[in-house]
Amino acid sequence: MARVLIGSWALFLGLFLLMIGNGMQGTLLGLRGAIEGFSTVELSYVMAGYFLGFLGGSRLAPEMIRRVGHIRVFAALASLMSAILILYPSIADPGAWLGLRVLFGFCTSAVYVVTESWLNNSASNETRGQSLAVYSVTVMAGTVAAQYVVLLGDPSGFIVFILPSVLVSCAVAPILLTATPVPPFETTKRMTLLEAFKASPLASVSAFLLGAVFACQFGMSAVFGTEAGLSVSQIAIFVSAFYTGGLIFQFPIGWISDRLDRRLLILILALSGGVSAIGAMTFSSVFPLLLAFSFLTGGFSNPLYPLIIAYMNDYLELEDMAAGSGALIFVNGLGAVLGPIAVGYLMTAFGPGMFWAFLASMLLAMAAYAIVRMRQRPDSFTVEDNVSYAPIAPTATAVAIEAAQEVYADNVENTDESS
Repeated sequence: MARVLIGSWALFLGLFLLMIGNGMQGTLLGLRGAIEGFSTVELSYVMAGYFLGFLGGSRLAPEMIRRVGHIRVFAALASLMSAILILYPSIADPGAWLGLRVLFGFCTSAVYVVTESWLNNSASNETRGQSLAVYSVTVMAGTVAAQYVVLLGDPSGFIVFILPSVLVSCAVAPILLTATPVPPFETTKRMTLLEAFKASPLASVSAFLLGAVFACQFGMSAVFGTEAGLSVSQIAIFVSAFYTGGLIFQFPIGWISDRLDRRLLILILALSGGVSAIGAMTFSSVFPLLLAFSFLTGGFSNPLYPLIIAYMNDYLELEDMAAGSGALIFVNGLGAVLGPIAVGYLMTAFGPGMFWAFLASMLLAMAAYAIVRMRQRPDSFTVEDNVSYAPIAPTATAVAIEAAQEVYADNVENTDESS
């Protein structure tokens, strides 16, 4: 682990600063939107815009990188992100925010692709798994830290929007000044959504449902906080609870996933997350209990993403794993676009408690479908057949997923050699 940190400290520092800036954005827009008088539905479209742009960026970024190179793409888009963060408080209009949010999501996705390419290129076969673990921790830790940086200013002013703009600008420096050589960029073959569904219906459906869950946690949690009457400091702590839970639960769940039937583990985690969401909805007026259930909901739901990818890989040949994961990323993105919009309409019609009702329904639907699949297709895999779990952040792009595939492949080859 020390080798990974020493060899790529500049990349991880830049990523950490970027995640603070990005994590502040979602919370700030939820707070500022309420101050500006935006409706819950309007804010839901604004929040969904980020994931629409992110989805488009993950598709178009590789072509941009091939045309002008990693460095130019990163510098140009990071600068644009910095400018967008300053524009938000200057243009108090939902339509303008939606356009800016789509553009910000697009830029963020492309910047992630560049960063992940560098990280993957700088890692060896022996350190790639550790590099992914540090990457996942960095993403989560930056998002958690962002919630407390929000408290350094008044969301009704400009300073608190300037802070993430500065952080995003500063994130460029360590990455562009690193001595790590610019990596080549290759495109893997693609798998259709139908092919992915045939390979693993459970992974495909779960990826869609989980996309809606994560997008609501990332985009609509601050909106829920304002609707529920929480203070700014309470909202910051509340939002951070989701990611703190995911950060702490990630590695224990990963360890368990290599030693237990993955469908059973998906069922347990989804069911536990759904029950935790119901608990949060029931006790949302008691702030300590709201925090506890938010922590559990995030802890159970966030590690599901790499678990679903690992489960899909159990049914694919090595050469098809990257393409299969790419299909899951797209399905996950579709759920992420639709989730906040659905929650916005539900909260408008029935109150803020629908935030939790939606999360619970998505997770319990995943658990129910896992039971259906366990009855329809008895698992022929033994625990020894499982492809090893690799920690992947829910915001990871196809590049990080491909790095995980190399970890999977190495583990499979090592297992074959030892058997």
